[in-house]
Amino acid sequence: MFERVFKLKENRTNVRIEVLAGITTFMTMAYIIAANPLILSAAGMDRGAVTLATCIVTGLITIIMGLAANYPIALAPGMGINAFFAYAICAGMGIDWRVGLGFFFIEGIIIVIVTLTRLRETIINSIPMPLKCAVSVGIGLFLAFIGFENAGFIARHPVTFVTISQIANPEVYPKIILASVVLLVTTILLVKRVRGAILLGIIVGTVLSFIPFFRARGEVLQLLTPSLAPTFFQLDILGALRWSFVALIFTLLFVDFFDTAGTIIGLAVKAKYVDEKGNIPRIGRVLFADSLGPVVGALVGTSTVTSYIESAAGIEEGGRTGLTAVTTGILFLLATMAAPLIGLVPSVAVAPALIIVGIMMMESVTKINFADYSEAVPAFIAIATMPFTYSISNGISLGFLSYVLIKLLSGKGKEVSLIMYILAVFFLVFFVTSPVFK
Repeated sequence: MFERVFKLKENRTNVRIEVLAGITTFMTMAYIIAANPLILSAAGMDRGAVTLATCIVTGLITIIMGLAANYPIALAPGMGINAFFAYAICAGMGIDWRVGLGFFFIEGIIIVIVTLTRLRETIINSIPMPLKCAVSVGIGLFLAFIGFENAGFIARHPVTFVTISQIANPEVYPKIILASVVLLVTTILLVKRVRGAILLGIIVGTVLSFIPFFRARGEVLQLLTPSLAPTFFQLDILGALRWSFVALIFTLLFVDFFDTAGTIIGLAVKAKYVDEKGNIPRIGRVLFADSLGPVVGALVGTSTVTSYIESAAGIEEGGRTGLTAVTTGILFLLATMAAPLIGLVPSVAVAPALIIVGIMMMESVTKINFADYSEAVPAFIAIATMPFTYSISNGISLGFLSYVLIKLLSGKGKEVSLIMYILAVFFLVFFVTSPVFK
């Protein structure tokens, strides 16, 4: 049966290799089981429900990827976009999380339609590489900023806006010391290439949090009694269908679009699926399976589910077919039995994971040509304004607008695609109609 469904011999692999690869991928990305509920709880969502939703949706969509596309790619709620949803959209703008889930559902439906019409590849190819890289780097900095904040390293300041925390404060130093230990342990494990380094770091932080010296004041930790009821089919689609929300939906759509594209291309190359002409076999099935993530995630109760670069760990172990993904998906479904334990994980234990993931996303900055100011300036604007304005949408909008404007006024307008001009006009309308101008 395995041979018929996954074509193991054709891909020069076997059941043992695929299963071990699937376990490796699970260990590498299982940190999301603790990280996603903690992040989305800042949006007012029930932590137990999000924990179950994370495990169930991750498991189901990953299994669909394995069976439909026969690729060793796992999917889970995207880091960065979940933080943007929780801290900027819900907590920052005061938008109800149910409406926010409506955003994800709408952008997911759009992605499904665009994927079926093959327009997705056309749009992706029209965005210049510097801006694609800048979006990834900017989200990484945004994520790291939240990590440092949750770890207690930084605090608000009336003059400089942000500053280092008062480390000697007894309400602060337990968090900082614990976060520092976890960050150090995680980094050492990564250097030694230990599988599941981020997950192991979170476990170390959780264990240390039971020691009074490391315990942050005011944080209550207890076993969860998880139920899907608080989030299952609780999205507000009608509430999300307002003109003032169009730019937010487009931002979520954009991030999902290009994060997925870069991840799938990178993983396909690593798995040696790309042919001499650069074509990726069954790419339509891969993109379709991925496009189901935002829709199913919103219905069950979590942020956008997308392809995970951590799948590279399983590919490195020899995973070449969908059996790797199916194994990973089954393990996430089984992880629902451990959901009550997530309530014992303190937010400070997860903070270093956000910092580490942010660092990983910085790699794309090396692909930006900083010697060409017509590309460097827009890329830097996109990167810097995401953490500085606490908004991914602001960074994308300003980056796109400045790119088109600089190219046009410097006599390089022909280098800009028609789609980029259309997107620039859209972002201009967004800014003129936004509260910034009121």
